Amino acid sequence: MPRWRAALYRAAPALGLFAAARLTGMTVMALWAWHTGRSPRALLAMSWDSDWYLAIAAHGYGTTLYWPDGVVQSDLAFFPLYPGLVRLVTVLLPVAGGTAGLLVSWTAAGAAAWGIHLIGEKLYGRDVATTLVLLWGLLPHSIVLSMAYTEPLLTAFAAWSLYALLTRRWLWAGALAALAGAARPNGIAVAAAVGATVAYEAWRLFRDERRTDWRMWAGAAVAPAGWAGYLLWVGVRKGDPLGGYFAVQAGWTSRFDFGAGTLGFARSVVTRPMDLGFTVALLLTGAGVVLAALLVVERPPLPLLVYTAVLVVIAVGGSGFFESKPRFLVPAFPLLLPVACALRRARPRAAAVVVAALAGVSFGYGTYLLVLAPMAL
Repeated sequence: MPRWRAALYRAAPALGLFAAARLTGMTVMALWAWHTGRSPRALLAMSWDSDWYLAIAAHGYGTTLYWPDGVVQSDLAFFPLYPGLVRLVTVLLPVAGGTAGLLVSWTAAGAAAWGIHLIGEKLYGRDVATTLVLLWGLLPHSIVLSMAYTEPLLTAFAAWSLYALLTRRWLWAGALAALAGAARPNGIAVAAAVGATVAYEAWRLFRDERRTDWRMWAGAAVAPAGWAGYLLWVGVRKGDPLGGYFAVQAGWTSRFDFGAGTLGFARSVVTRPMDLGFTVALLLTGAGVVLAALLVVERPPLPLLVYTAVLVVIAVGGSGFFESKPRFLVPAFPLLLPVACALRRARPRAAAVVVAALAGVSFGYGTYLLVLAPMAL
């Protein structure tokens, strides 16, 4: 049996649980959407950022919205890989943009789950790997894994790039990191993991007076190409090669301010009544920071540590769209490793209760976010 087929066979139970979790979540959401007279497909395919991606796929870049409060929303804020894939699917298949977006996202979510299983299996064995995949499919914001959003695509390329790093496939790691960087702004976390791993490996080889492999340096050089290439393209288009993209993000009120905006917004959530989504976003972001600390205690391999740290720093250190911060952490699946390990050590009945509770939260809150919540996801 080919190695890839054997790996897929071992991952099949985890992928089945992941698919069941996401199908159940979509079913709960669909039932409530129908109850309120709304279309589940439209909610999954054309909500919030999905509209921007589908417009780019259909017409290319060039849309800018100006709002009375001074906010300037340009579609140049959205990275090109996902809309490019959506456009490709509409060319190859007789489907509309929304359906193409869902096909891309669902395929990417499955590929991501497989990559996550490979990593978990390599580090901790099949049981922990299966639990890790299931937990990822039951995150409170896991509804985005079923939507025309970019988190599944980023996670897929990230997981396989990290697995390539763990198995010393340097060129694959760099190429996949470049694709991750072309999918989302925080995709730079994958390139950071590649660069840090190559630097550490080179230092170790130098210390032992051994020669480095040219593939290491090639992978590290290619890794940031997707992210840097798009930023440079936007910068040139805006007349400021190095700062143009960040000016576009500032127009969306998104800046990196080392957490000042996050602290200010957290103070507002604590001191005055807010919508449920903002309060839960604060709790989930705080939980992400705690899980990051627990992950450090677990001493995971360097690629996973760097990748997760960069994602957490970007999410916590950035201002604007506080309600979306938990979504930005969905690709940070290594945060779930301490929980997965703890559940495998727990009594089966206790673990089942925890998983059932997480499923209830995931299905209920995902429905709230997509059908009822007034804020952007």
